[in-house]
Amino acid sequence: MLKFEAKLTTFSLKKNKVVILFLVKFFLVYFSFTALYSWYLSNTQQTDDLFACSPVTTLVTDHAEYVTELLGYDVYTDQNFDELSMMFMVNESYVVKIVEGCTSVSIMILFMAFVVAFSGRIKTTILYVLFGLVLIYLANIFRIVLLSLVIYHHPSWQNFMHDFVFPAIIYGMVFLLWLIWVKKYATLHKNK
Repeated sequence: MLKFEAKLTTFSLKKNKVVILFLVKFFLVYFSFTALYSWYLSNTQQTDDLFACSPVTTLVTDHAEYVTELLGYDVYTDQNFDELSMMFMVNESYVVKIVEGCTSVSIMILFMAFVVAFSGRIKTTILYVLFGLVLIYLANIFRIVLLSLVIYHHPSWQNFMHDFVFPAIIYGMVFLLWLIWVKKYATLHKNK
């Protein structure tokens, strides 16, 4: 009986090697980069007497401010000293607060883990990850800009736009990037 179970386990491992390899790579990349990002946040955010956001949150805020100003709006941003957020004001109206969750870093890590787990050639994988990260970052900046302007012009739309429309757009874009990766560049599904 023990010999049969060992053969069955070996057969199952060989049969599911592709799935197991995918899961190992995915979770290794995901948890490694999540831990690294958590370490980064714990070393760059200040939560003592006065709050200070991480440089990533500040950078995202600065880029959203720049794009909004290009559209002809007067924008003022500053660290909120009562919490870990950046104040984002349009034409002297406080429209949004930008927090760490608005940086899109978590979705970038998820995107990267999936692409690496469905690996292709190393050069292609690296280039696609870089392309995807830049695209996600830019889409996120435009998400913040558009959300700020929607809230400025139509405050009652805030919850619907923030909780449903913009997440659907960002996650939909990431899903399309994954789909393109799997169909065109990934080698994992070709090696069955």
